[in-house]
Amino acid sequence: MGDGAAGARIAKADGKEQQLSGRKKQVAAKLKEAEELSQQRRGARLRQALVHAGLQITPQQFMLLSLIPGLLCVLLAWALGATPLLWLVALPIGLFGIPKLVLSWLKKRRIQQFTSYFADAIDIIVRGVRSGLTVGECLNIVARELPAPIGPEFTLVNEGIKLGMTTAEVLQRMSDRVPTPEVRFFTIVLITQQSTGGNLAETLAKLSDVLRSRKRMRDKVTAMSSEAKASAAIIGSLPFILSGALAVLQPHIISLLFTTDVGNLWIGIGIVMMIIGSLVMRQMIHFDI
Repeated sequence: MGDGAAGARIAKADGKEQQLSGRKKQVAAKLKEAEELSQQRRGARLRQALVHAGLQITPQQFMLLSLIPGLLCVLLAWALGATPLLWLVALPIGLFGIPKLVLSWLKKRRIQQFTSYFADAIDIIVRGVRSGLTVGECLNIVARELPAPIGPEFTLVNEGIKLGMTTAEVLQRMSDRVPTPEVRFFTIVLITQQSTGGNLAETLAKLSDVLRSRKRMRDKVTAMSSEAKASAAIIGSLPFILSGALAVLQPHIISLLFTTDVGNLWIGIGIVMMIIGSLVMRQMIHFDI
């Protein structure tokens, strides 16, 4: 009986170990799934940013292209005779910093171009509806007459409607591709008018007036902050101008910043201070409208 009780205890212990190992496997599987989901979200954010910038490339292609500025920054540091410590600083700047800045600039430029023509597109729709045309015909006119990026976006809207999608679905997709308040207003107006009815021309005319008022306010803010932006650009470019002048006049002095550890340390401190100053000045001259 003693042997039987001992065997039962051993079997019970084995069962607990199996349960623990099973739970560990479940936890490991859940952690792996969470990691894969987070990677998919990161890839989705990059893919969405590429769509906003109007680039017809995949995230994998964008990452491969990001290797080019990274290698160029390392080669530049090597050509200037910098120490390997500065190479480690130049590599992430080229791999992540420069591609991100370029992508943000392309996205901002595309959205500004779209917004500058969007009020004209709404006016075309208003005049077409008042003359007796349907909304679909007015969208066709906008897609055909207005330049990129607003023309291709409305072309995608028309193609989606021809494929059987509802107006709400195609407009929501356009709002995802061009994430601006103006497009969201337009989407809400059309969807609400389809569900409740009403005078679409008058509603869109009022929306066009609102968009033009927002553009006038944005232009006014840009004009008022132009002096501060010019001052920030001049102050930010002075270190590079002085470094270039010293490299021509006294190259043996400026080379100490790249060939010694103390010089690399001061370059890193200067870069960090310039980044902090740029962010502070950006917050001072940036206004949300």
